[in-house]
Amino acid sequence: MRKIAFMFPGQGSQAVGMGQDFYEHYPSIQKLYQEAKEVLGKDIQEMMFHGPKEVLTETENTQPALVLASMAVFSLLKQEGVYPDMTVGHSLGEYSALVAAGSLQLHDALPLVSTRGKLMEEAYPKGQGSMAAVLGLNEEEIRDVLTGIKEEVVDIANLNCPGQVVISGTKQGVHDASILFKEKGAKRVLPLNVSGPFHSRLMKAASDTFASHLDGVPLKDAEIPVYANVTAEAVINKDEIKKLLVEQLYSPVRFEESIRSMITAGVDTFVEIGSGKVLRGLLRKIDRSVHVFSITDLASFDSFINWYKEEMPC
Repeated sequence: MRKIAFMFPGQGSQAVGMGQDFYEHYPSIQKLYQEAKEVLGKDIQEMMFHGPKEVLTETENTQPALVLASMAVFSLLKQEGVYPDMTVGHSLGEYSALVAAGSLQLHDALPLVSTRGKLMEEAYPKGQGSMAAVLGLNEEEIRDVLTGIKEEVVDIANLNCPGQVVISGTKQGVHDASILFKEKGAKRVLPLNVSGPFHSRLMKAASDTFASHLDGVPLKDAEIPVYANVTAEAVINKDEIKKLLVEQLYSPVRFEESIRSMITAGVDTFVEIGSGKVLRGLLRKIDRSVHVFSITDLASFDSFINWYKEEMPC
């Protein structure tokens, strides 16, 4: 019997038009979007389907939009009788993973991640922070470089896959580190189009405020294991989940380690759910022996369901 994990994307996977074909074909999704609009107090559907892109990419809009897109597809998979054995999300995607695992309700998750996005935007002066993807160096090599930077804050933000690590910090710090990485032999250092130094020490103030918001959100023990970004280990206990969500804001996303831990736990099929194919691309660089799917539209949904019915007969 196959073991299936659902993966949920984070910020950067959004695109104008995401999820629109599901909305147009399924009344249940239309109802879900209407409920989201009422919970958020703004027309999230309009932003998702028609933009403009600049409005959708504002962090406090992007975050609930991505969670909603993921949960719409997840609800359709449930209707088809497809359930995961465990879940994982990339940064923001961890909230979708928790909803899918039964720890968090969608109507609580949407305003929570909107607040999270707003706090992340406000945590550090706009334009003063930066992030960059470093290609071709491993974690140890990157840490060696970062220990030599004393005057600025630069941290490892994402450990995505072999040879791809994201750094985050002050604009000057990321600039200085990028030069040193190239001297050390990095293939490329790519600045990311983000509004702040996410998953760095500069988000600590945001995490303290966010913790008070999280205290008002009812969390339950997860029904299935969720692999946490901070530890790359399975978590079920609601108190541990809450603690890790706070730490996640200023800690590196250990995505590659999480995937390897899940494979060790027996997962042989990963399904990316929501928008984009970023996680699928990372999976192929981590372990090409596992099955990987991305469900982003009706065609990819139908393709996966057909595969599932052949591989997992009733």
